[in-house]
Amino acid sequence: MPRKLVEEQLVHFLREDIGQGDSTTTAIIPTDITVTAKVIAKETGIAAGIKEAAILAQLMGLKVKVNIIDGEEIKNRQVLMHITGDAQTILTVERTLLNLLSRMCGIATATYKLVKKLEVVESQAKIAATRKTAPGLSYFDKRAISIGGGDTHRLHLDDMVLIKDNHIALIGTPVDAVKLAKKNMSFSKKVEVEITDVKDLLQVARAGADIIMLDNFTPEEAYKAAEALKNAKLSHNILLEVSGGINDETLIEYAKAKVDIISIGSLTHSTKALDISLEITKKQTPPQ
Repeated sequence: MPRKLVEEQLVHFLREDIGQGDSTTTAIIPTDITVTAKVIAKETGIAAGIKEAAILAQLMGLKVKVNIIDGEEIKNRQVLMHITGDAQTILTVERTLLNLLSRMCGIATATYKLVKKLEVVESQAKIAATRKTAPGLSYFDKRAISIGGGDTHRLHLDDMVLIKDNHIALIGTPVDAVKLAKKNMSFSKKVEVEITDVKDLLQVARAGADIIMLDNFTPEEAYKAAEALKNAKLSHNILLEVSGGINDETLIEYAKAKVDIISIGSLTHSTKALDISLEITKKQTPPQ
């Protein structure tokens, strides 16, 4: 996303938090104090949101010295950045900056762990996000997924056609829905369809689906679906995605099922934020 648009979103976050002003800071902190603060990670993880945190601080007239870049591994007690400037401003921006940084690092860390786990078993499957992001944070959540080595999946509804259960409930069958999509949508859009029963697999494949999502299939059922596509000589141009209830314990079994995409909603809707804090370390007294 262009920096200007990122700036606009960050300012929106800050305005939401500040309201009419930081009552605590303005009540007790003088206006003429310059300080330096350090942003410290209190656990290991993967850095994400460093760029956005620096932009937010710079937007508020603060000076930033970054000690790590997005995608690098964070050590416990590592200082991620130093921020220097007006004390009131740093205190006012602190929570918004940390909330975004902690969330993005948490998502990137969780994604990275799953990606590395798949590398151990030499799986070609990709870890992907879903649209189960926090409203207003979709760009930042998906960017954290990417930094962690995962696939963003759809960023917006207009990225592709993804036919799910409620669409099918209104149309009739998965095959009917795929045929309508192929008829009415531009060739430039891929068509994905969700199925809950393996009996629909070959039918939607022959109807022209580019991606087939196996919703809540067990690893064994997913493996049989992959084999069925292969035996029907349809696997060369169709991607198989599994989704629903996949976690750290079942990930490897799904990878062994020879699917192409493993989408996990919990990466964005319930990942634990990384523990990061801001500490003021130096106060510069103005000349008398």
